[in-house]
Amino acid sequence: MAYQIEIKERAIALRKKGRSLKEISELLKIAKSTTSVWLANITLSISAQKRLAQKQILGQYKTVLLKRRQKDIRRKAEEAKANKIIRKIRFSKDYIKLCCALMWWCEGNKNSSFLRFTSSDVTLIRNFLSLLRKGFMLDESKFRALVHLHAYHNEDTQKRFWSQVTKIPISQFHKSFQKNNSGKRKKENYPGCIAVTYYDVRIAKELEALYNGFTKSRGVR
Repeated sequence: MAYQIEIKERAIALRKKGRSLKEISELLKIAKSTTSVWLANITLSISAQKRLAQKQILGQYKTVLLKRRQKDIRRKAEEAKANKIIRKIRFSKDYIKLCCALMWWCEGNKNSSFLRFTSSDVTLIRNFLSLLRKGFMLDESKFRALVHLHAYHNEDTQKRFWSQVTKIPISQFHKSFQKNNSGKRKKENYPGCIAVTYYDVRIAKELEALYNGFTKSRGVR
């Protein structure tokens, strides 16, 4: 991971000096797609732009800037529209339970004897657990967590990370599951995947019934 950070910092420094994406990928022996992602938000100085102009690729850079601005404008417009819709919603306890049931059906187990939700998406895990805790009276001691890691992960570090995310004590984590990985490819900032289990047949059956009732009421069963 430290090596990858060093390469990224060198790529940023080269970009600020006016090196093209192709030059940087060739110099550092990294994929051009990776270079493009790393350097997407780097703003070039006047001198760097002049160097690119000499290499006849300044127009390409300005096109990228224009597309980025247009993308930001569209994103902000969609966010404003979404926020307007959300402000109209009354987050009653029943509504929270329904949202929880829909999320569980997408990413959870389909065994109604217990409740399990699995994802590597930190925000998704936080949202689901927030809904579950707000919608139901829970016994926190019934939570268990299993983290799926690659060989390049540090188990203790990732357990502490997921414990902070889920608010589940490390003492309630199982021994982590190690996925097969050659070690040659590493996902930058990938925290691993976590399966959170809550052992309560009553809540599991209620969520299943809510999902089934919702789909039936919409005429999609």
